[in-house]
Amino acid sequence: MPTPPPGRRPGPDACPGALRLHAAADGPLARVRVPGGVVTAAQLRAVGALARAHGDGHAELTSRANLQLRALRAEPVTLAAALRAAGLLPSDTHETVRNILASPLAATRLPVARLDAGLCADARLADLPGRFLFALDDGALDVAARADVAAVPAGGATAILLAGADAGVRVADPVAGLLAAAHAFLDERAAQGGTAWRLAELTDGPARVAARLGGALDGPRLAVRPGSPVAPGLLPGPAGPAVSALVPLGRLHADQLDALAAAGDPVVVTPWRGVVVPGLADPAPLAAAGLETSPGSRWAGVSACAGRPGCAKSHADVRAAADAATRPGGGRPVHWTGCPRGCGAPAGDHVRVEATATGWTVDGRPAATGDLAAAVAAAR
Repeated sequence: MPTPPPGRRPGPDACPGALRLHAAADGPLARVRVPGGVVTAAQLRAVGALARAHGDGHAELTSRANLQLRALRAEPVTLAAALRAAGLLPSDTHETVRNILASPLAATRLPVARLDAGLCADARLADLPGRFLFALDDGALDVAARADVAAVPAGGATAILLAGADAGVRVADPVAGLLAAAHAFLDERAAQGGTAWRLAELTDGPARVAARLGGALDGPRLAVRPGSPVAPGLLPGPAGPAVSALVPLGRLHADQLDALAAAGDPVVVTPWRGVVVPGLADPAPLAAAGLETSPGSRWAGVSACAGRPGCAKSHADVRAAADAATRPGGGRPVHWTGCPRGCGAPAGDHVRVEATATGWTVDGRPAATGDLAAAVAAAR
């Protein structure tokens, strides 16, 4: 599909949600927003129960730290009622715009709930596209570069980054600043006569949105870089211990959801398809549940799209192929995709392993199925 002109899309986004399900090849798919990735033990158990009773028995973690349920058999009204009862669907009107990232090691201390409440209380912000992304970054700059609007501590104030760039906007209150920036995006999008889904799609977007927020202040600017994943294992810190675990290909069985609920409350889902359990001092419970808590895990930096049988566009069962070909070893992240769309790919530099109608390519070069493991290892 041709790239649309700046600020223009062919129509509204079709991002799935808990009310607007996606008709996947394996059945309806629901995306459940989890602002900041923060999910309670009770909510994990509720999602696990839904997966068992009405889905394929699993929950998927997305690159925006949300949850997905696949192959759903429940009536939409039944699903929605269960999610409301669990506190996972606080607003019908805003459910697809509650897209909030937070620094995973600080997510429980950042004003995620206040931002979510302010977003849902603002009727106009229901008009935001489902692709529009907020971020609350604790200064580690681990999530700020991904977002359309991000709040980052900066010299006693808060910098509001726009499409990953520091345009010099400084505010006292991060929540008020982010909500104002979202309004400025809608204003500028309307002024440009477009249907942009992301701030970067606007012509001169960061500068024009910054001007609507009162203009840039003089002073040093933050150097923003793509964030690094949280390493798996025990993570001691000033706020107490935590354990980070990788979820292979972002897919959790319902039993693993229950194990996470038993290990901590709350649990934080990361945008690298992993989890952090604040307050947990021993990785053993997560390792026993089949999660990866070793820094040397072969799954570090490896992701994949749904592939077959979940996606009709896919040429292969990419998850099975990734499992067969993934070996321990560092280097660039690797994303496996079943078609040219590359759904779920990481934003930065990575190895792209793509299934085609005739086989596989690794970074665009043909690779025989029997040689995939070696080709991927060499490309990393």
